[in-house]
Amino acid sequence: MNTGMPFSGDLINQIRRIEIRTNHKVEDLFAGSYLSVFKGRGIEFDEVRPYQTGDDVRSVDWNVTARMGELYVKRFIEERELTVLLMVDVSGSQDFGSIGRFKREAVAEMAALLAFAANRNNDKVGLLLFSDRVEKFFPPRKGRRHILRLVRELLTFEPAGCGTDLRAALDFSNRMLKRRGIVFLLSDFQVEPETYRKALNITGRRHDLVAIDLHDPLEKHIAPIGLVVLEDAETGEITEVDTADPAWRKVFQARHEQMEEAIKHVLNSARVDRIDLETPDDFVNALTIFFQNRMRRLVH
Repeated sequence: MNTGMPFSGDLINQIRRIEIRTNHKVEDLFAGSYLSVFKGRGIEFDEVRPYQTGDDVRSVDWNVTARMGELYVKRFIEERELTVLLMVDVSGSQDFGSIGRFKREAVAEMAALLAFAANRNNDKVGLLLFSDRVEKFFPPRKGRRHILRLVRELLTFEPAGCGTDLRAALDFSNRMLKRRGIVFLLSDFQVEPETYRKALNITGRRHDLVAIDLHDPLEKHIAPIGLVVLEDAETGEITEVDTADPAWRKVFQARHEQMEEAIKHVLNSARVDRIDLETPDDFVNALTIFFQNRMRRLVH
């Protein structure tokens, strides 16, 4: 594998394992679903013409119809290629894992899975790494060599920031992507939803935005094991809690449910699809189900 970059032997092996594993999954399980759901979503307006029997009523241009006194529909030309942007949270909270692997590793595999699927369709893929700032941006390009470079960055990048600023990342993507594209936002969404509501709405209108909420099971369900010292990876704050204390558990559960409802509300109001995952989950199965459900919605 020649990527034109100095890799250590361990890193080369890790990237090769991810490429082999993800390519196999893409080929066998959901490449067709990806094609069906997203191909044809990247379109540009061409002209309007009179309505003909069999035309999709959703393509009716009501403004022109009102002026002309008869039905007119919009005609679009499908773009030959799509642009996919992977927006990946690399904040301090990603360096946490209680079962099997860190969230950072899980996010890297999920992003690689999506990147190889897009590459198989000959789509361009870009990468935006963010924490409490935009850390690094790789403009969308095609090709296996480019995808391998993105995977390398996902595995090795060391961010300057520790916090999370979804609004800054979304604003940056809106400036960088001039034409409609597919945007996958991979994060644990551990930030107040109201801070990114407006930017999310704008991105959701301009692009086909999918939120992938990837978290560790322990972040939502803590076993009653007694005294535990917890450190906030983004702020450095250290707290000692008694996980067996019913009062603490009640407050913890209430905060989790409140945050969950707030995230759902903001995403739903922006009409943004969400994939909710835990690090041990089967990502391919989750993506396949998501694509199938989305296709059913599009058909109906």
